[in-house]
Amino acid sequence: MLSREQAQDRAVALINCARRAGADAADAIYIADMSESVQVRLGKLEDVERSESEHVGLRVFVGRRSASIGSTDLSDAALDELAQRAVAMASAAPEDPYAGLAPEELLLRSAPPELDIADPQDSTPQELRAIAEATEDAARAVTGVTNSEGGGASSGRSVVALATSHGFAGGYGGTSRGLSASVIAGEGDGMQRDYGWRSARYGSDLPTPEEIGTLAGTRAVARLNPGRLKSGPLPVVFAPRVGGSLIGHLVGAMAGSAIARRSSFLLDRLEEQLFDSALRIIDDPHRPRGLRSRPFDGEGLPTARRALVEGGRLTGWLMDSASARQLGLAPSGHAARGSSGAPGVSATNLHLEAGSVSPAGLMADIADGVYVTELIGHGVNAVTGDYSRGASGVRIVNGELAGPVAEFTVAGNLIDMFRGLTPANDLEWHRSINVPTIRVDGMTVAGD
Repeated sequence: MLSREQAQDRAVALINCARRAGADAADAIYIADMSESVQVRLGKLEDVERSESEHVGLRVFVGRRSASIGSTDLSDAALDELAQRAVAMASAAPEDPYAGLAPEELLLRSAPPELDIADPQDSTPQELRAIAEATEDAARAVTGVTNSEGGGASSGRSVVALATSHGFAGGYGGTSRGLSASVIAGEGDGMQRDYGWRSARYGSDLPTPEEIGTLAGTRAVARLNPGRLKSGPLPVVFAPRVGGSLIGHLVGAMAGSAIARRSSFLLDRLEEQLFDSALRIIDDPHRPRGLRSRPFDGEGLPTARRALVEGGRLTGWLMDSASARQLGLAPSGHAARGSSGAPGVSATNLHLEAGSVSPAGLMADIADGVYVTELIGHGVNAVTGDYSRGASGVRIVNGELAGPVAEFTVAGNLIDMFRGLTPANDLEWHRSINVPTIRVDGMTVAGD
C-alpha cells in the first residue's frame, strides 16, 4: 500500500499520461485497502484472513465523450497504456451533454480538515484472536445460549487519493476496527440466533469484548419462544439498530440522478412538509473519527456539515456534477467514487436528532403494538415509496414490552411513514447512520 503522498503522486502521474494521450480533461483515483480478521468458534481458531488490494481508476473526456478504466498495475508503462486505451474508448463513446469534471471554481483549495480517522496503533493477529475469543466466551456464558456461530475481530487500513486535470490533488487515510459475536439460544425447532457487533475508527473507541458478547447472548435468549401477531394497523417502534434504514431510504431517494431520471418517490416534494416541523437530519462529513468522514468528495469538492432535513422539509438534493448540470443546479459535495466508473452520490455520517421523550415514554400510550429489532428482505420500491419488510421483535401491550414475536411483515408508504415518525431521546452514535428509537404510527402489520 502506498502512503498518502505516494498515492497522490501516482494519481497525478496518471492524469499527465492521459493529457499526453489526447484527453481534454481527466480525473484519477487511487484506492487501497488492507485488512486482517480472525474468527473463532466454540473456543477454537476457525479462520485467519488477510487481504490487500490496490486499484487506480482513470476517467477521461474527449469533448463531451467520456470513458472510465482501471488497473491494479501502477507502473509507469502500465499507466501510459491505461491512458491510451481510455482515450481510444472515449473517442468511440456517444456524446453526453452533462459529462465533465466538477466546476473548477468550486474545488477544495484550502487545507483539508483534520478528521482523526487513522488509528496509529495496529492490532497483531494474536491480539485479534484474544479479542475474538473473549467476545465469544462472554456470549456463550449467557444462560440459555446453546451454540455459537463464532466470535470475530478485525483491523483494517485504507488510503484514497484523487487528482484532476484542472488542478485538484488530495488524499487521506483511515482505519477500521471491529468485533462481533453471533450465537444461538434454545434447542431443536425453538432455536433462535442473534448477534452483537461494533466497528470504529480507533480500537480504543470500541466497547469491551465482554459487552459485545453479553449483548449478543442476551439478544439471542430474548428471542426464544416467539409468539405471533394478528394482522391489522398497529403502531410500530423501530430499535436504533434497524431504524437507520428508514433514513437510508430517504437519502437514496434524494440522489440527484434519481431526481433527474424522475425515478424517486421524493420527486416534486422538495418544498413539502415531509416530517414533523421539529425534526432535523444532519449529514456531517467532518465528524471526528466518523465512520464515513472525508475531507473532500469524489470530484475534489469540499465537504461540509449540512442539514438534509430542516424544519421537517428537505433542503435540497444530493448531487454530483453530472446530475447537477442535468437539473440546472450546483453540485452539493456528495459525489462518491469507486475504483472505476463515473461518480455516484452518497451521504457521510448521518444522524436523526433526538426527540424529547424516552423510549418508555414513546411507547407508554401504545395499547397494542410492536417493537421491531430485526428487518428482513428488501421490499422497498424506490419509485413509489411503498415499503414492506419481514420483521421480528417484541410485542408492546399497554405500553410495556410483552414478549418476543416473529414471522410478521410491516408495511406502509415511506411518505406516510415519515409524516408519522417520532424520535425518542436515546440517540446512539456508533454507526454511519445514527438514530434514536423511532415510532411510526399508521403502519400495517401482517401476521396471522
